[in-house]
Amino acid sequence: MTHDERWMQEALKEAQQAISEDEVPVGAVIVKDGAVVARAHNLSRQKADPTCHAELLALQNAQAALGSLSGCTLYVTMEPCAMCAGAMVLLKLPRLVFGAFDESCGCTGSRIDLTDHWFYHSVETWGGVCEKECAQLLTDFFQRKR
Repeated sequence: MTHDERWMQEALKEAQQAISEDEVPVGAVIVKDGAVVARAHNLSRQKADPTCHAELLALQNAQAALGSLSGCTLYVTMEPCAMCAGAMVLLKLPRLVFGAFDESCGCTGSRIDLTDHWFYHSVETWGGVCEKECAQLLTDFFQRKR
């Protein structure tokens, strides 16, 4: 198991927690110096707030705890949307690792890449880590909902 796969497993634990709360199964962890500094899962349904994405909540928690995201990596089970990609740029996140690609709304490579040279800060981005496992959680969740 690679370093990135190890941390993606932690993000997958958050996604599982989302499932247990009837939320879309997306989980995120932020790692700095080999330790998790923030973790979150989607809470959009519970909070009746479409901005409560796992990665945005994790970014907010890490920023509050650290004051700066220098040296941090965000691991998230699904490719971030425009809102979350924009937050990464504004917070100057150095590195993003995501699992499942989102061909319909992904904004870190699939539809567009807002993290790569569009603005004053670029985020080093790696996609497809534990992709099958991350994608399967989403597929299974939405099949049960139909």
